[in-house]
Amino acid sequence: MSEPTGVWSYVRGFENMSLCDWPGRTSCIIFLGGCNLRCPTCHNFQLAWDMQSLPVLDPLRVKAYLRDRAGWLDGVTISGGEPTTVPGVGELAFEIKKTGMPVKMDSNGMRPEVVAELLEEKLVDTFAVDVKGPYAKYPALTGKAVSEIAARANMARIFAMAEAKPGAFYFRITQVPGLTQADIDVARSYLPPNHELKIQKYVPPRRTPEHAKPNHEERRPAGNLVD
Repeated sequence: MSEPTGVWSYVRGFENMSLCDWPGRTSCIIFLGGCNLRCPTCHNFQLAWDMQSLPVLDPLRVKAYLRDRAGWLDGVTISGGEPTTVPGVGELAFEIKKTGMPVKMDSNGMRPEVVAELLEEKLVDTFAVDVKGPYAKYPALTGKAVSEIAARANMARIFAMAEAKPGAFYFRITQVPGLTQADIDVARSYLPPNHELKIQKYVPPRRTPEHAKPNHEERRPAGNLVD
């Protein structure tokens, strides 16, 4: 296999099938490396901050899997890391769209301009956006990668898009250590009308090579494709 280029060089994980990642749908998950945050509680820390330590996947095998399973899957999730930081992520979404399957993208919401473009171009159908907590706690929750002011501005744009297109967004929060019920209530108050905030259970990261199969709350990229 020749070394992949462009967006495909960021594809460092693949989960063949998930019954819980996209509520109400059976989907597969493509994991992209790289992230703009440094959350101390991150479960995909290796993928987010050291993707070069993970093998790159063969684009031809990924495309073949998507093509062959298009009639059996209800959609494809693009996750990370943080997909909106990956150059050419729209090209990947377009490749998936060619199979006829809808696309969900996981995001931390800190690049709303990319979210807006993908939505406008109809390359992503649904965004699952993580609300980290109250804006004042974003610096601590993101490893000082995001200021309170930046978090407020970026999420305000995301929430405005969700209000305009309510079917295209859903929101979730992980109850990490230090995040109180009052904090969650504050975060919930940011959401536009008719949107719920799903609370995800926090599972402490395990920093050993052996990991359980990922799920929607504790997901780690699996590198093998089932033919």
